[in-house]
Amino acid sequence: MRIGQSTDIHAFTEGRPLILGGVEIEHSMGLLGHSDADVLLHAISESIIGALGLGDIGKHFPDTDPSYQGISSLILLEKTAELMDQQGYQLVNLDSLILIEKPRIAPYIQEMKANIAKALHCNDSQINVKATRGEKLGFIGRQEGVMAQAVVLLERKSVK
Repeated sequence: MRIGQSTDIHAFTEGRPLILGGVEIEHSMGLLGHSDADVLLHAISESIIGALGLGDIGKHFPDTDPSYQGISSLILLEKTAELMDQQGYQLVNLDSLILIEKPRIAPYIQEMKANIAKALHCNDSQINVKATRGEKLGFIGRQEGVMAQAVVLLERKSVK
């Protein structure tokens, strides 16, 4: 078994949609980044890459590569699932947290879980997504950006 964890942070910016967990969320601002800036999926991908001992998300999907410009982070998560499969591992479970002041995330969590489970080829009962506010403290509380954290447990696939 292997454990991986990661944190990702993106600043808010105008003129972009807010995408979290592969879901477009109604909000006046989106997140700044080379891809769609889905901070949740970035943290999840990097936690898996870390559990595999393969570096970080920037090593596999660098922001200097024009092919990743504006790409859906669901595609990056699917590519991460391929890495996990190639290494002979599968997901046991994922626990993740979105830190965001506004908007409320609860109405979108089930759709996020479904997107993540589909990309990782697992049951959505293996995926947990939760959210908390910044209580008006720090960059999250001032609505300057969003942070996400993820922890994964992987196990070696059984040989049949």
